Amino acid sequence: MEQKKILIITYYWPPAGGPGVQRWLKFAKYLPDFGWNPVIYTPENPSYPLLDESLLKDVPQNIEIVKTKIWEPYQLAEKLNKSNKKFKAGQFDVGKNQSWKSRLSIWVRGNFFIPDARVFWVKPSINFLEQYLKENKIEVVVTSGPPHSLHMIGLGLKKKFPDLKWIADFRDPWTEISYYKHLKLTKSSDRKHRQLESAVFKNADITLATSYTDAENFRKAGANAVCITNGFDESDASTPLSMTGERAKGQISGSFTMSYIGVLEQLRNPENLWKVLDELVKENKDFADNFTLKFAGRVDDKILQTIENSNLKNHILNLGYISHDKAVDEMASSDLLLITNFPNASSKGIIPGKIFEYLATGKQIISFGPDEADVSRILAETSAGKHFSYEDYKAVKNFILKKFELWKNGNLIENTQNIEQFSRKNLTKKLVEIL
Repeated sequence: MEQKKILIITYYWPPAGGPGVQRWLKFAKYLPDFGWNPVIYTPENPSYPLLDESLLKDVPQNIEIVKTKIWEPYQLAEKLNKSNKKFKAGQFDVGKNQSWKSRLSIWVRGNFFIPDARVFWVKPSINFLEQYLKENKIEVVVTSGPPHSLHMIGLGLKKKFPDLKWIADFRDPWTEISYYKHLKLTKSSDRKHRQLESAVFKNADITLATSYTDAENFRKAGANAVCITNGFDESDASTPLSMTGERAKGQISGSFTMSYIGVLEQLRNPENLWKVLDELVKENKDFADNFTLKFAGRVDDKILQTIENSNLKNHILNLGYISHDKAVDEMASSDLLLITNFPNASSKGIIPGKIFEYLATGKQIISFGPDEADVSRILAETSAGKHFSYEDYKAVKNFILKKFELWKNGNLIENTQNIEQFSRKNLTKKLVEIL
């Protein structure tokens, strides 16, 4: 039987690194198993904030990849201020860390480039894909954002081909994401962002959300929204899923290691955690003799500076950005895995993608974010750890000490449950049922 074709419009594609690339890379990997043939449309000359050549191995051998050139203003922005490199990853300085150049750059980014700085790819892509769709039989078009400019491509194509089935995939929210309020928008710019978002919600046949709360919020805003979370790929794990059960008692690693894997920016900085760890190192010699704080990924310089100026300075292992394969190994060699989210209530629906790879290791997780977060629900369902608010202090300290004592006695067990629902193949099956 001939496979149906699905056109996936995505900015992030290998060799891009980071979590943004993996969602549709993994869907594309497994879609052929369910009768769908993916075609990728992506920029020919993108400006990626991170590169990871190891992800190329997941690109299906015979997949059709269509590319056109894009113009982006980031080179100009970086000449104005070197810290503008963070913009490419949706990050920037906040509060007291903002210079006048940062404030100006943020204002320009929010008000001149709507929805974002990839907006110059929208019209050329609509023109190119209009002809491509006329010449090729495509059943479904997917746009994946951020960058949310890609949803403008979907909107343009839907207007030209009203019968085309369009899925708008929101890996992160648009106007409800935490940093939106930091963009220094004028009233007219804010109105334009919201009008465009509303047009996407109302015209897309299906709006995909990566969290339960986001799907609910999108539905309230007029979208036909469905939640398909991110997940983990069993083929990525250094230890097969079936073997991530209880660790043998008495087996102790070289040090009690808490690890943060991925990008950590100022808006998700768990300052209370650093204070707790600083205090534990200062007052508990046993803890100090055995504790390591490991970072694998890009951590904001100002966060690192604060930690290095504390009692933790001799306990830091900073590996910098590493490949996805190596990151999975670093997760597996840790004892406690750290995850952080934006602290405000509007971000409770954000589920950082790495939590699913954390789950696949069977290791315990300590999470920070708003109360009643979707992450908290997942941790409870899988018995994989505990979620705290950014204001918690005593409870965080007690949790870490308890895990340390279990580790010291060889009893830090790995007993996650109900995680198969988050495997990439099962999630692709769910996507196909929606298609």
